[in-house]
Amino acid sequence: MFKVGDKIVYPMHGAGVIESIEHKELLGTDKEFYILKLPIKNMKVMIPIENAEELGVRKVVDQNIFKDVMALLAQNKEVMPDNWNRRYRANLEKVKSGDIFEVAAVVRNLEILDREKGLSTGERKMLNNSKQILISELTLVRDLKEDDVVSLVNATIGSH
Repeated sequence: MFKVGDKIVYPMHGAGVIESIEHKELLGTDKEFYILKLPIKNMKVMIPIENAEELGVRKVVDQNIFKDVMALLAQNKEVMPDNWNRRYRANLEKVKSGDIFEVAAVVRNLEILDREKGLSTGERKMLNNSKQILISELTLVRDLKEDDVVSLVNATIGSH
């Protein structure tokens, strides 16, 4: 169980800080929720505590992982299916995993693909969402400003 002040990642939403733990009545049942404040877009998300583990909620990675993520972003894109539908489904699974390296790989691959030939509307949306998820966690890992992390990520992608 996490506590107020913990920095956690909620897959498909991003990373944030637990602002409070609240009891709410839902469908006649009293449930506990983490109230997660996301640094990007100043959003708040309620996460049911009883489902947190199966939803893939985890602590933000430690500082040592930051440079490993940057190294992954700097690499060339990996071979992806030519069929955009297969590529989309494979990338969606990676993002859903909540693993920072999987999310970073999706961001890198789609960003490089976009530079090379452009993306479909669906893939562009996935790139933007994945980038937001990645940046929200990296922002919390190093206590950096969002704009600084965005610049760093954009400059690092495919720079190898």
